[in-house]
Amino acid sequence: MSAYGWKSFEENEDRPSKPRRYGVTEMRSPHYTLFNHNVLQDIFESMGEYVDGLKFSGGSDSLMPKDFIKQVIDTAHQHDVYVSTGDWAEHMIHKGPSGFKDYVEECKKLGFDTIELNVGSLGVPEETLLRFVRLVKTGGMKAKPHFEVKFNESQIPRGGDRAYGAYVPPLQCRSFELVEDVDLLIRRAERCLEAGADMIMIDADDVSKHAGNIRADVIAKIIGRLGLEKTMFEASNQNASEWFIKQYGPKVNLFIDHSHLVDVECIRGRNLGRNHASVLSSSYFLF
Repeated sequence: MSAYGWKSFEENEDRPSKPRRYGVTEMRSPHYTLFNHNVLQDIFESMGEYVDGLKFSGGSDSLMPKDFIKQVIDTAHQHDVYVSTGDWAEHMIHKGPSGFKDYVEECKKLGFDTIELNVGSLGVPEETLLRFVRLVKTGGMKAKPHFEVKFNESQIPRGGDRAYGAYVPPLQCRSFELVEDVDLLIRRAERCLEAGADMIMIDADDVSKHAGNIRADVIAKIIGRLGLEKTMFEASNQNASEWFIKQYGPKVNLFIDHSHLVDVECIRGRNLGRNHASVLSSSYFLF
């Protein structure tokens, strides 16, 4: 006879219960469709134990009434879920010297816990970026710089050139796309951490969206230098989420779409695979 027991953080090697320093799952708010308070309430009530953070993506919070934003944030906090801003700080810095400081103060009043700083969109010198990190920390919130790693598909090394754990510079070719220097990215991220940043977000789509050409060498170098606990990978592609968990275990920090939450948690906990739709674990015993 079989019996079923609900998944428990205490009885397996998943990761600790909330608040977690690793194995963090940050969820994207459904910004591309209209949503109401009940949608998030249902997610938090059914799967809140596995959601660490909620992010207002794409500047969606700028379109919402402040009362509604506060309501969403309060709901998240009731379920021990932190709330992060998305890409919006870059619009504030054009309002004058005090623009970013005013933005930090407004986020604090609304109840945000984390401010994300998209380094590519901000387009500011490194010292200014570090000053922004310190301003966020001084304001009593967490700072999360967001770095992108961009490679043209034709520049991804093939076959024998792919050494796991070693960065292989992309091949030179005619392209107008920006190719980020991974070593430079890591040095900037390290300086942000030294300035007080709590987490480094890495846009993983550009290194793992091509099936069969995942840049394991680049990813390994980033994790090796920055550490698993201080790195979060933006993996909106479900295949990418699965790859990260299988390669680095349930302790890897991921930013995912809200629609992938159940499948990702199944893979994190029992390695059941994305087609397994249940978070139940089975055990067998005799009466």
